[in-house]
Amino acid sequence: MQGASLPDPIDLVAIDPARNIRRRYSITVTLDLFGMIIVETCWGRIGAAGQAQRHAFADPATAERHIAATLRRRGTAKGRIGVAYRQLDRS
Repeated sequence: MQGASLPDPIDLVAIDPARNIRRRYSITVTLDLFGMIIVETCWGRIGAAGQAQRHAFADPATAERHIAATLRRRGTAKGRIGVAYRQLDRS
């Protein structure tokens, strides 16, 4: 997030049809009109409305730490829900 370059959106899914687990998770980074970095996290069951949370950061390093901590938590999904998240390609 150095300078004006923002990271690409991150889309994660955890799917296990045998156990009826179909989860999605996304992280999007934008700038607001005042120059604050907005990190939006959306999650829920695939096909449902889900939930969202926004955090504003003045410092890019703090925003990066927040994103890294969020991804670390998603990395423990295998032990918590029994299926790991995998990243989707947006192209």
